[in-house]
Amino acid sequence: MEIRIEPADPARRHPKPEDDSKLIFGKTFSDHMFMMNYVTGKGWIDPRVVPYQSMAMDPAAMVLHYGQGIFEGLKAYRCRDGHINLFRPAKNCERMNRSARRLCMPEIDVDFQLKAIEALLKLDVDWIPRSIGSSLYIRPTMIASEPALGVRPANEYIHFVITGPVGAYYPEGFNPIAIYVSDEYVRAVRGGVGESKTMANYAASLYAAEMAKKKGFTQVLWLDAVERRYIEEVGTMNIFFRIGDELVTPPLTGSILPGVTRDSVIQMASHWGITVHERLIDIDEVIGAIESGSMKEIFGTGTAAVVSPVGSISYKDESFRIGNGAVGELSQKLYDEIVAIQYGEKEDPFGWVYRVKV
Repeated sequence: MEIRIEPADPARRHPKPEDDSKLIFGKTFSDHMFMMNYVTGKGWIDPRVVPYQSMAMDPAAMVLHYGQGIFEGLKAYRCRDGHINLFRPAKNCERMNRSARRLCMPEIDVDFQLKAIEALLKLDVDWIPRSIGSSLYIRPTMIASEPALGVRPANEYIHFVITGPVGAYYPEGFNPIAIYVSDEYVRAVRGGVGESKTMANYAASLYAAEMAKKKGFTQVLWLDAVERRYIEEVGTMNIFFRIGDELVTPPLTGSILPGVTRDSVIQMASHWGITVHERLIDIDEVIGAIESGSMKEIFGTGTAAVVSPVGSISYKDESFRIGNGAVGELSQKLYDEIVAIQYGEKEDPFGWVYRVKV
């Protein structure tokens, strides 16, 4: 399919942020967006890059009633030499298709997803920040747009991609965060949609996240939904534990998101000779390792924050500090290495970087 390009009127374009250090995640959006429609029997039609705009939606649009909505998140990075990099974007495209299959939504060819993102970035390349640590966040989304009531997969969908310049995801930046372990509320259960990047998963997390925020914590650490015992993930991140000389992370058993950064950390740590175990780990083991001193560090991973060190966790109203509460050695090394690869500062031995032709 050919992508139709409709540039925004220069007089109606938004002023670009002048200071990258003042960027707030998710508050500013670029001048254009990608859109296309799906109709059963016709497939995907009318791919186009158009000015960023509001979308009219019928009150009976099925996404509003039955939750058929998925999204992705990736970033574009400006290198010192002016080139624009994406980090493992095909993995995001493949994951979007897995989410689509789980929610009975139409898939999109991976190469075409990348083509659409490139077409959008070509128009909004000047929106990509110039400092290391800031980037252009890319949010592909798909929603069921058919106006109909009745519990079934929709026959019409809209796929759109919006972008916006961002700085650090957490106000703390790359500093240790405090997380709250929820043993009352759960996010997802195996066999459900926990491994899909669907809106419902995030809606399910909001109540406990707000409770944690009011208590002074940055994020929630979720336990499994059946025994309320095994570690799953943090609200916006996968989680890793460095216990002794090994790195442990919960396995992909169907209730947590298969993070792109998670996979990158596993590969990178293994490449460095670190033993990595994807296994069940319960909260008692975590607390025991902290108390014994064998827990060297805990960190989360995700596209938004890359690597986020955890300084303390709270469980059953008791706080446990990890080590001296500072950034761990491995957390720092992983963060530095991944960011350097993303911005083209270091060689990419894994073939992860995708250079955008702008």
